[in-house]
Amino acid sequence: MPDVQVLVNEFINKLKKRKIEGSLATARQTAELLRSVISQQRVPYTNQFGALIDAVRAVGEQLIAANPVELAVGNIVRRVLHIIREEDLSLATAAIAGLGLSVVSDDEDDGEGDDHPVLSAAAVAAAARSTLRPPSLQTLLEDVPDSGAVPHTSSSGGDSEGKSKSYDKSSRSRKLKHDVIEAVNELIQDIATCHEQIAEQAVEHIHQNEVILTLGSSRTVLEFLCAAKEKKRSFRVFVAEGAPRYQGHLLAKELVTRGLQTTLITDSAVFAMISRVNMVIVGAHAVMANGGVIAPVGLNMVALAAQRHAVPFVVLAGSHKLCPLYPHNPEVLLNELRSPSELLDFGEFSDCMDFGSGTASPLLHVVNPSFDYVPPKLVSLFITDTGGHNPSYMYRLIADYYSADDFVVQRRPSSGS
Repeated sequence: MPDVQVLVNEFINKLKKRKIEGSLATARQTAELLRSVISQQRVPYTNQFGALIDAVRAVGEQLIAANPVELAVGNIVRRVLHIIREEDLSLATAAIAGLGLSVVSDDEDDGEGDDHPVLSAAAVAAAARSTLRPPSLQTLLEDVPDSGAVPHTSSSGGDSEGKSKSYDKSSRSRKLKHDVIEAVNELIQDIATCHEQIAEQAVEHIHQNEVILTLGSSRTVLEFLCAAKEKKRSFRVFVAEGAPRYQGHLLAKELVTRGLQTTLITDSAVFAMISRVNMVIVGAHAVMANGGVIAPVGLNMVALAAQRHAVPFVVLAGSHKLCPLYPHNPEVLLNELRSPSELLDFGEFSDCMDFGSGTASPLLHVVNPSFDYVPPKLVSLFITDTGGHNPSYMYRLIADYYSADDFVVQRRPSSGS
């Protein structure tokens, strides 16, 4: 098995060079890498929870820094950290429950309850509902004297008790690591099947003889529309071409191949055509905690046109695109500029540059942003792999996937500034 650091470095290089296209592929590969990190991580008998958290956080910092615009990387890192916390909490709760039963049994057997530590109900409840859990499972159990942790036996059984306790430590350590890996495997499976889960809901939202408008190309939108077609829905699709990369051309070709009636329009024709549209269905790059959407450039214009004509604006997004951060958070990078060559060829661009003025700067500047920000007030509905949700509910949905302590993974830049 290759060294985990080699795998991390290879993936960081791919992120820096933008060799991974799409949030789904990025999310899946990030989860698979973190699974390898956890699998090869040596977990000590004491504080195995902290060791896994530190290992994932250290790798996560590097991955996020390699491509801050790809928010799916940070989302998966935070999801895995949340999984570790949840699995550790589950084991801790089970251990506390088992420990309480053993104490009761000891009291009934020998009547020496006064010599045994008593765990109050408040302490148990606090430990069970806290996701932070500063004392790890190992620390919690080690703080209880042996007389309260194990039943009283004769002195000749001391060696076997010690061996049993040592075995339990090793077993708990392996149990946490095993449970975390299994949960990450489920996360990877959810990412891989998110298109199908979203597409299953298409028949509930697309009706007979409707006109659907979309922009650019999105595999989620493609599968959603085709799923409705397979359910014998007859409808027409307007596809805005999505300049300057013209990804809409690819989507239009694929829709025609699948047998859907398709009309390709320019981006500037959206407002002219929106009055004939029943619903706008688009994909997203990321969904923020406030319900705002980071989407391919041009979608804010489409959302404004839809609002003006009271046309529902529906966003399709897998759960790996749900980001627990807000747009105003300093660690969120909302946009990046792509190459000017997508707008002008290099020969035409060089002809428009004038260095003769003495300032050594061009008179023509080309700005080619990748993304738009669509505020939540322009979104009618989110459809995720867990169902349909209003923008005002997204913060609650996101809270189920992340822990508050993991929102800021990169702590080094803030401490050095």
